[in-house]
Amino acid sequence: MSLRIALLGLLEAVGPASGYDLAKKFEHSLNHVWQAGHTQIYPELVKMAADGLVAASSEGARGRKIYTITPEGARELHTWLVEHEPVFVVRNETALQAFLLPLLSTEEAIAVVERIKAGYEARLVVLDCQPGDGSGRYALRLGVAQVRTGIEWAEETLAALRGLR
Repeated sequence: MSLRIALLGLLEAVGPASGYDLAKKFEHSLNHVWQAGHTQIYPELVKMAADGLVAASSEGARGRKIYTITPEGARELHTWLVEHEPVFVVRNETALQAFLLPLLSTEEAIAVVERIKAGYEARLVVLDCQPGDGSGRYALRLGVAQVRTGIEWAEETLAALRGLR
């Protein structure tokens, strides 16, 4: 997924917004599935405007720009949603640590898995605080399911490492 598609989706969902408003909305919604900061969002909005995917208008005393998705932007978003095959490239540090656990002593491996489990549990707390409605509800359900699976894996792995299984 590209930042461009994420921003088009946000504009389609929330309507016209400033770069600041989009960055804040991104931080509290899409940031759970796609990370991007202000330093990435603002330049991408400028490129999107140059490409005709969004329109920018100035508003307010400081000339704050308000971005609106254009018909071309809406078409690009729709095409991506209905035609794009997601790439299932796995690049996961947790999985890499799990793969390399046998290189550690049992005690060290247990400590690593306990740390991973604590990370999953902390992530679940964050996800459980998110509203389960609106445009992100399906992604939220997927995220919660993935985190719960991670916790289950950690519990099973800890039991195996401790000789309980």
